[in-house]
Amino acid sequence: MIVRILGEGQLVLEKESLVELNKLDDELMAAVEAGEQSRFDAAMGALLGRVRELGSPLPVEELKPSDFILPSAHSSLDEVRDLLSSDGLIPG
Repeated sequence: MIVRILGEGQLVLEKESLVELNKLDDELMAAVEAGEQSRFDAAMGALLGRVRELGSPLPVEELKPSDFILPSAHSSLDEVRDLLSSDGLIPG
């Protein structure tokens, strides 16, 4: 599966990583809903960090459709709130 982190590029991840990433996404969603900045910062860092750890960068010249798109590490709580769906940032 292909994941884009805005401002960073695309990464290839195994579908099996979705279970772990959805747990991190749930924590991020809870932090956003609670409006807790420090919890949001930690959850956002954990989610993006784990995607970077699990993923392999896709070469820039190999642009492919992304299965989902994550906000940049510099996104604010309000910006992420606007991007959330009922499933969070990661579908499933």
